[in-house]
This record gives sequence, C-alpha cells and structure tokens, in this order.
Amino acid sequence: MATPGDEPPYALASGRIGAAAVAFFGLAAAAPVVTLITLVPDAFAAGAGQLLPWSFAGLAVVLLFFCSGYAAMARRSPSAGAAYTQVARGVGRPAGLTAAWLAIAGYQAIQFGLYALAGAAITPLARAVTDVAVPWWAGAVVFWALVALLGTMRIEVAAGVVGLLAVAEAAVLVGLGASNLLQPSGGRITEDSILVADVGAVSRPVLGLLLAAAVLAFAGFESAGVYAEETLRPRRTAGLGAYGAVVLLALLLGGLSWSMIVAAGPERIAGVAGARRGELLYDLAGERLLPWAMTTGRAILVVGVLAGVLALHHAMARQLYAMGREGVLPSVLSSTGRRTRAPRAASVTQTLIAGAALGGAYLAGADPGPATARWMILGGALSILVLWLVTSLAALLHLNRVPGDEGAWGRFAAPVLSTVFLGSLAYLAFSDLPGILGLPAGYPLVRAVPAAIGGCLVLGLAHAAVIRGIWPERYAGIGLCGTAVVITPQSPAPLIPRQRTPGAHRPERIDG
Repeated sequence: MATPGDEPPYALASGRIGAAAVAFFGLAAAAPVVTLITLVPDAFAAGAGQLLPWSFAGLAVVLLFFCSGYAAMARRSPSAGAAYTQVARGVGRPAGLTAAWLAIAGYQAIQFGLYALAGAAITPLARAVTDVAVPWWAGAVVFWALVALLGTMRIEVAAGVVGLLAVAEAAVLVGLGASNLLQPSGGRITEDSILVADVGAVSRPVLGLLLAAAVLAFAGFESAGVYAEETLRPRRTAGLGAYGAVVLLALLLGGLSWSMIVAAGPERIAGVAGARRGELLYDLAGERLLPWAMTTGRAILVVGVLAGVLALHHAMARQLYAMGREGVLPSVLSSTGRRTRAPRAASVTQTLIAGAALGGAYLAGADPGPATARWMILGGALSILVLWLVTSLAALLHLNRVPGDEGAWGRFAAPVLSTVFLGSLAYLAFSDLPGILGLPAGYPLVRAVPAAIGGCLVLGLAHAAVIRGIWPERYAGIGLCGTAVVITPQSPAPLIPRQRTPGAHRPERIDG
C-alpha cells in the first residue's frame, strides 16, 4: 500500500528548488548577452539612441502586468505544462495544444539559433587562447554533449549549474557596464545620455529594431513556470521566479545599453555602433579594461550561450513531459528517472532532436554564423510573443470566469493591460516583419516566420481534433495535469422508466 507521502512513478520530484533557481532559469533562457551582441548594436546604428534603454524598461512593465495573471494561474494549477495548461483552462483545449506547439517551436528555433552562435562564440576565444581555429560544429557538439549529460540529472544539480552560469554572465556584464560608466565619454555623464529628445521622430525601421530587441531580450523568461511542480512552494515559487527574471533582465539590458551610450557619447553612439556592430560591447570595454578582463568578457558569450541552451532544453523537456503525461503525445515521454525524478525520456528525445538537426546542418555543408543565429532567434522570439498574448488572454478569461481570491488588479486590470499591450506589439511586429528581420520584403524567410506560426495554429487544432475523435478521455484530460478522467457514455436516446402504478409499493393502500 502506498503511504500518503508517496508520489506516482511518473511524477517529477517536488520541493527541490526555490524562487531564485527558477528566476535564474528564466534569466538564462533569455540569454541577455546574445541580445547585447546581436541586436543592440544594430538598433543603435539605426538611430535608436536613448530610446533603446527605455524600450527595455517599457516592455518589462508590460511583462510585469503579464506576470500578475501568469502567477495567479500557476497558483491555481501548478504544472510542468505552464502556458499549455493555462491556455487549455482559459481559452479551451484546442488553444492549449496550439500554445504547446507555439512554445515548442519557439524554443526549438531559439535553441538552434544559439547552437549556430556557439561556433561564433568559441572560435575567437579559442584563437585568442590557443591560436587554433575551431569550426562551428565543434563548439555546437561540445554544447550538445554537455546539455545531454545535464538534461537527465536531478533538477537541483541542473539548477546549480544554470544558476552558476547565469550569475557569472550577469557579473561580467555588470563589470563591463561599470567600466563604461566610470570612464564616460567627455569625462562626465550628462542628461543627454538618457533623455529622449523627440520620440515622434523615430522612424518605422528604428521602431521595428526596438521592438525586435525588446522581445528578444525577454523571450524565454516565461519558461520559469515549467518548474512549478519541482519547487518548494509549487503555488507561489513559479510566479515569483517569473517576476524575478523580468526584473533582472530589465536591469541588465537597460543598464548595459545605457552604459554603451555613456561610453561612446550620445551624439556618437550611432556612428560607433555602425562601425563596430557585434564588437561594440567588447570594443567599448576594451578601451577601458586590461587584456585579461577582455578575454573574460569574450568568454562570457560562451557561458551565456551554454546557459541559454541548457535552460531551453529543460523547458522543452518538461513541456514534452506534460503532454506525454496527458496522453496527447506518447506516454513514454512522461517517464522519469527512478533516482533523479527528472523527465528522462523527454530529455533524451529533445537531445536526439537537437542532435539530428545539428547533424543535418553539418551534412548539408551549412556554415551558420551570427546572421543565421539572429534570424532563428528572432523567429522563435516572435512565436513566444504570440504565446505571451494567448496566455495573457487565457488568464483574463479564466480568472474572471472562475473567480478566486485574487483582487480586481490581479484578476482583471493587469491581464487586460497585458493583453492590450501584447496584442499591439504583435500587430506592430508582424506588420513590420522585414524591418525586424533585416531582410527585403520578398525574402523567403520573411514569409516563413508567419507561415511557421500559422502552421503551429493548424497543427494544434488538427491535433486536438484527432485526440477528440479517437481518445475522448484523453481530450477531456487536456490541461488537468494527468488527473484521471471518467467519461460515462450515453445512449443516443436515454431510456425513460415507465411510470409505476400509484401506490403499487403500498399494497395496503390499493383499493379492492
């Protein structure tokens, strides 16, 4: 007989990580150093100037509104499915499956983009240290092997590694930013470095780059919710971790982008960024720091990419686990390690998918670099933007349809504001997609991104229709975190019992 403390064999381990670990998972998944190297210089070069730090702050405020509903939904139903479970409860089961495929597609694209960036991150560092040219695939394979090893370990071990990498990334970035502020251009920090002169003069291409930088900067923070079942306080920790990730990202990216303006000078930042592009962060700091410090700064790109790949791997493994547990994907994905209680089958599956993609790219003779990485990461980030919008709408509908102990702010005002603002951002993003991707309007990739997101919608609806038609009991369990569902079949025409003779059960009352 099972004791009350026993957990079913498919369950994840509970009570193993806290809010700080969850926040570091969200921070690592967003990979702030990648945003600072791939998009921030382009935004400065296009003329974003002082508006760029404010764009990070503005989106952070919107996402704090989002976190209010997200945390309330996680508190009601903590689940490794996170947005998948929340959307299924709030909008409906077909929408829930659509959200699941949006999350998987978005995370896969961002992860593949980070793998493409692995070579670009390791090659210059290896050349500086050993004078050996390392091909892109070698760096990607090293990352893949490390992720495969850590993916099946206990969650607290993985959290420790990700937390260490995220703290190291944040610490080095803070050091680079501090060097910029301690030696500002012209000898002093002026108000011009932060005040925006004329917001109305911002052109549409600049607005697109601002939007791309802001969305990419935070994409992945919402993965904090997938660890809810493994936290010390399942109904609170995931929400607190999401809040923490947003605040940390806003401080890092807003502060670092402002420090670049201070270091180059408000009037010179556009020209300097246009000349140095991806080297802007390192060149500005290199004018102020010793060579060993710059080697450490370059190493942090490798650390940030590795932390991002590892965090996204864990998020996707738990997404697959949640879907396997509810039977919408093969149930083998819900199996966990007997000792680690990690989603072993889902982790191995994700590792094989990533390995197959890397092997295919190598056999095809691909040589991905920063440009390829940027396109893939941005495409994945746009999928996550749509996921945010649907999740915010789900929180608004569910929290008001099934009122709980949330106040008017958490139940209605914050979800409304986040839904409106995220909907506006999604409209702007897809109406200016060529500018965001930095490609001509007729380029195939410009059409591929909305087509892939639309494909997730079709896939989710078709998946729901198949599950409902073949396995109605599994369909009924979507969003219920593996809770058993009993369906009582009904005949087409229910039988109505014939009326008994009045008084037949009381013979003494029947008249002779």
